[in-house]
Amino acid sequence: MTVLHLADEGEAADLAAFLSRLIHYDRSAAVRLQAAGTALAVFGRPASFEVLAIRAVRLAKPYENGLDVTLDVTVSAGELLETVDESGATAAVPGAVTGPPWAGVLPPRGGWRPESGLSAPDELRATVGAAVGEFRSRTQELTPERRTRAELDAIGRDIWSRTVGDTALPVRAVHAAQSLGFLRPGAPVDLFSSGAWLRLRTPYGSVAVRRAGVGAAALGVSVRR
Repeated sequence: MTVLHLADEGEAADLAAFLSRLIHYDRSAAVRLQAAGTALAVFGRPASFEVLAIRAVRLAKPYENGLDVTLDVTVSAGELLETVDESGATAAVPGAVTGPPWAGVLPPRGGWRPESGLSAPDELRATVGAAVGEFRSRTQELTPERRTRAELDAIGRDIWSRTVGDTALPVRAVHAAQSLGFLRPGAPVDLFSSGAWLRLRTPYGSVAVRRAGVGAAALGVSVRR
């Protein structure tokens, strides 16, 4: 079994926390792992947010016994979490699973350009708080006969599809970043674009989302394994 040697205990703890949060939203969550050299990217799709979450993990060395120089595989988030040894700073890669559709289309690796117009970090957190409060208020006002899944989803789409500041980034991307522990007090937040994608980046992880109205030709497509 392939063993990943993480840079330190902190990297192992952060990886475990990220996987735990994904599982909180979907117990059957999958993650796609891509590694080369001493860098590991872990991609996941938190249920209901309609975004991709990316956690970068530093490795002490690529693989045990110097096996392959690259890794690209989709695995169970739960099974991977079970193998994380925080004290030993290692994780064993479980067997591959049939990847969900999102795992076959990932954001591009390069070509990212800075985007202006993003609100300050504290304003982003306030925006999420206001959106959550509005959702609760509007759903509580519904009469019992109107409290249907379709009605709740419609309210959610109205709120979470709104854009942040002077950007095309939807509120749901910021909400996902906060829910996954990426949006923390005092941490810088930047926005980038590449083709059809927008990427909200913090020191603790990134959230990527496709921009509405941008053609499929700009997608970054990778073969699932």
